Amino acid sequence: MGFIRNIRKDIQAVFEHDPAARNAWEVFFAYPGFHARQFHRLAHTLWNWRVPFFPRLISHTSRFFTGIEIHPGAKIGEGFFIDHGMGVVIGETSEIKNNVALYQGVTLGGTSLLKKKRHPTLCNNVVVGAGAKLIGAITIGANVKVGAGSVVITSVPANATVVGVPGRVVEIRNPDTDTVEKLPDPVWERLEGLEKRIAGLEKTSRGMRSKSRKTTKR
Repeated sequence: MGFIRNIRKDIQAVFEHDPAARNAWEVFFAYPGFHARQFHRLAHTLWNWRVPFFPRLISHTSRFFTGIEIHPGAKIGEGFFIDHGMGVVIGETSEIKNNVALYQGVTLGGTSLLKKKRHPTLCNNVVVGAGAKLIGAITIGANVKVGAGSVVITSVPANATVVGVPGRVVEIRNPDTDTVEKLPDPVWERLEGLEKRIAGLEKTSRGMRSKSRKTTKR
């Protein structure tokens, strides 16, 4: 009964995140993210039982058929959703809580060669955009949104939005009041300052050239 309940939750997660999903049969037979999740359930169970070889073989088979690589040691909660999952990689010590959504090309990677916690922890209701890379034993707080293509190497507080390379928090939503606090972005401010300076130099240069031409004509 628990197995059937988990599958139902996985199907429901697809409907919650993908408006293109039309019915449960379509999800069951034609969604690689759903298939990868079921492969991982089996591989993770055998991994916990310390069965040799077969968990990695199941993981490799899942990667072959779905394009999604989930290490059998990764811990994944309920309501997990992978959309257009080609290229998704989830490392051995990754921990994914409930109702998390990943899009294509996401990597939960490690930075250490030691046999310890070296991959990210994603708390409840995290959404990670396409191509984002979360690296190291960092914690991504509940309700965080990670922008597409971001590279996140430090922990992120709950209710934040992260963008850029390296990833930086640009806003934090207050769940009690549903208000958003915009945070200063020093990188963007620096770029704006450089653009203004270049524009000023170009204006000065045009003025000097114009003055030089007038002097030459005289």
